[in-house]
Amino acid sequence: MRHLVAIQIQDLPLNGLRLIEPPVHTDPRGYFFELHHQARFEQLGLDVTLVQDNVSRSRRDVLRGLHFQAPAWQGKLVSVLQGEIFDVAVDLRRDSPTFGQWHGVCLSEENHRQLWVPPGFAHGFCVTSDEARVLYKCSAFYDPAHEHTLLWNDPDLGISWPVARPLVSEKDARGKRLRELPLAG
Repeated sequence: MRHLVAIQIQDLPLNGLRLIEPPVHTDPRGYFFELHHQARFEQLGLDVTLVQDNVSRSRRDVLRGLHFQAPAWQGKLVSVLQGEIFDVAVDLRRDSPTFGQWHGVCLSEENHRQLWVPPGFAHGFCVTSDEARVLYKCSAFYDPAHEHTLLWNDPDLGISWPVARPLVSEKDARGKRLRELPLAG
């Protein structure tokens, strides 16, 4: 059996939310790293099947989110292929001690970090570079019948977005506040 290179995984303040730092191999030509390695993830307690890949391209100050599916929850492994984002997850699990709390991290093509957003969370990000390409691998297929949007600037959440005037879609501007969401206990 091949020796598996160590992946750094850090538990974040919201239960199940994890920051992943894969080993990056650099030389004068550039760099190489494995974005996803099922066996390594399983060894580290991330035993999840990823079934759909999504890619978005956005310009500076674009804010996407906060999106989730319920009850057909999706987990997401978020990576940045180009540029930099401030990535946010909000715990929507009513039985969780961190229900309604958020956590944000900087993900970029330079730091190669990934964020594991488990099922039961809303997810969104804003672009802090001129442009960003974001890849998120999902644990369930997109289901428009179960799609919801949590209001990105819900005062009950108090998310500290690092952009003064974010560009948001009409759908995201009409998101619901946390207290209005149709969440099961």
